[in-house]
Amino acid sequence: MFYVYVLKGEDGKHYVGQTADLKRRFAEHNNGENSSTCYQQWQLLYYEAYQTQQAAIKRERKLKHHGGVYQSLIKRLNENN
Repeated sequence: MFYVYVLKGEDGKHYVGQTADLKRRFAEHNNGENSSTCYQQWQLLYYEAYQTQQAAIKRERKLKHHGGVYQSLIKRLNENN
């Protein structure tokens, strides 16, 4: 399985990524092993599972490069938290 995930930082900002090992990748973010997220602690807010890496990459790109898709997801997540 491959995962697309959304993290929420202590400062309220979000980070979108994809991985084949969600547990390991989440630990890397919180252990300062990712230069984009090493400055604070994160919580796993949301994830989606995909059968192929190509599908996960396509979804990650859509979230990162199509603002309306990203904003819609974040709005929905904020309504549930």
